[in-house]
Amino acid sequence: MPTTAIILAAGEGTRMRSAKAKVLHELLGRPLVTWAADAARKAGAGRIVVVVGNGAEQVKALFAGEPDVECVEQAERLGTGHAVRCALESAGIDSGCVAILNGDSPLVRPETIAQLANAVTEGGQAACVLTMTPPDPTGYGRVQTDASGQVTAIIEHKDCTPEQRAELLECNSGFYAFDGAQLAGHIGEVSNDNVQGEYYLTDMIAILRGAGLPVSSTHVADADEMLGVNSRSQLADASRVMQSRINEGLMAEGVGMLDPSLVWVGPDVTVGRDTVLLPMTFLSGDTHVGEGCVVGPNSRLTDTRVGDGCTVEETVAIQATLENDVSCGPRAYLRPGAHLLDGSKAGTHVEIKNSTIGEGSKVPHLSYIGDTTMGAGVNIGAGSITCNYDGVHKNKTTIGDGAFVGSDTMMVAPVNIGAGALVGASSCITRDVPADALAIERSEQRIIEGYAKKRRQAQEREGH
Repeated sequence: MPTTAIILAAGEGTRMRSAKAKVLHELLGRPLVTWAADAARKAGAGRIVVVVGNGAEQVKALFAGEPDVECVEQAERLGTGHAVRCALESAGIDSGCVAILNGDSPLVRPETIAQLANAVTEGGQAACVLTMTPPDPTGYGRVQTDASGQVTAIIEHKDCTPEQRAELLECNSGFYAFDGAQLAGHIGEVSNDNVQGEYYLTDMIAILRGAGLPVSSTHVADADEMLGVNSRSQLADASRVMQSRINEGLMAEGVGMLDPSLVWVGPDVTVGRDTVLLPMTFLSGDTHVGEGCVVGPNSRLTDTRVGDGCTVEETVAIQATLENDVSCGPRAYLRPGAHLLDGSKAGTHVEIKNSTIGEGSKVPHLSYIGDTTMGAGVNIGAGSITCNYDGVHKNKTTIGDGAFVGSDTMMVAPVNIGAGALVGASSCITRDVPADALAIERSEQRIIEGYAKKRRQAQEREGH
């Protein structure tokens, strides 16, 4: 029986105090609703239907490139039962297993969704409720079962008697699986005869039981999986849970962390064994770090590739590539297109943009290298700059193998410095330098003997 996942993502999320739809807020760099979609996909769902409402166009745009995801708009937000009915009717769902997920619950594991769906696909249940036992059940609907373990009702917290609140500790998570035919056949029986005037999906349990159909439950051991995000504080809570989950997995695979609570790694990041991630390291997006590296402290890598044996200290890198045995920092800034080949170095207060730094080449201190192709074994002196922007165009600088550029050199692009060339310190290079040549450009130094002493004497006479 194929599984369709319906993700409820229409809510406004007023407690977020944001102009952005709640499900678009990010957890470790990924929008909340995409966590639910990814979990459903990994659980084996062949079709994912996202019910959108508030921020509908932005959510639709988010999934525009994903062929297995379709969005259905809930024009009026009239409750969870109404949202599911909109999905069933608009997407033409009337068979198979239908898993109901929440777009603001990013921590659910694929294995949990698969277990929930299996109760329908293999267990023959008309529905299955995913339950949990949170540390504090206040506010959650309580799941009532009969002697055989079948679910008889979900009782909202406000409707529970004091005895039920004390005895019924198993709570409704808001995640369900239904037999699609039974769901489609009975969803019209859900009523809005309540104080809020809304259609609640929880009513489906009593409706299906009233029709003589079996409804079971499956319990999730880790209640953190069911954490919903309705506020900035809850988003922070969920982020910490996912941070711990990811870091525990990395450490189990051989990654070292001095203090895991101070390391943040995104869900799409990979890190090789024997790499050490030091405090205040942030790895996000499509970032991949090889083996035997030291990253941090105070490093932030986004969409960056790092080879083996690299040291990346106090470095910000965005869409950069570091090959093997590269050294960066402290306080290096690698901008998009920075490509450092084996054994190269970007040192203290160095910024590199859209440039290739050749094998074994070094930019050790206080320099800016932009739109440059640098050969192997090049040394760039402190305070040197490739002047790549003329106010209209970005221009290229080429530096050949083995060149030595002295400190405080301005290389005004477009310009070529040949292999093995020497450039004297404090030069402004505006013309090409041939291979193995010496280029030096500086005004003649003048010495005026005794000038400083005469100046001080004049100042004393004037009373300064």
